[in-house]
Amino acid sequence: MPDWLQLMLNSLGPLLWAALVFTAPLTLLSFVLGLSLGLVVALIRLFGPRPLVAVVRFYVWVIRGTPLLVQLFLIFYGLPSAGIVLDAFTAALIGFTLNVGAYTSEIIRAVIASVPRGQWEAAYSIGMSWAQAMRRTILPQAARTAVPPLSNTFISLVKDTSLAAAITVPELFQSAQRIVAVTYEPLILYVEAALIYLVLSSVLSALQVRLEHRLNRYGGFLEARA
Repeated sequence: MPDWLQLMLNSLGPLLWAALVFTAPLTLLSFVLGLSLGLVVALIRLFGPRPLVAVVRFYVWVIRGTPLLVQLFLIFYGLPSAGIVLDAFTAALIGFTLNVGAYTSEIIRAVIASVPRGQWEAAYSIGMSWAQAMRRTILPQAARTAVPPLSNTFISLVKDTSLAAAITVPELFQSAQRIVAVTYEPLILYVEAALIYLVLSSVLSALQVRLEHRLNRYGGFLEARA
């Protein structure tokens, strides 16, 4: 067996373990928390009072206008100067959550705004309150439209978690860096890490396509019955 292949096989276990223990939880937690934050921000942007609208607009402007890596450095290395010390995983989780929240808020805001006004009027005409109309009529319709861009955000987040290596989170990419420091084989190890990210992204992309097809069939069924 060639030496390069033996090295890849030997390092596969540690890399997959890092992906399972750090990359996957960081991705899932950041996306769930960021999506929740994005929904709140989007609703404030659309229906909130002006002072709160100004606050969340500023938040989105700052997050979208600065690099994610800089945001991570500010949280992990900058906040200790103000007396706030966070462990690496928590700092990465906060950074990714804030970043995902800003971007998903724009997606959610756009899809809610795209729901025809007649849907609101129909909900009100049968006695629904604003909250009921939002929960039972508007959000279900908006969710179907939001699936593709939100799925793309999730897939991008899987790859973006590699930036957490810069603040010492021992995820997949930093594990590859540690092995490189011992073996002095950067090409082989970084190619292997890239292949793992590629497989993860490909699997998620396939799941996204299946989900979109199911939603399209469901939507077509509803339109036919209407």
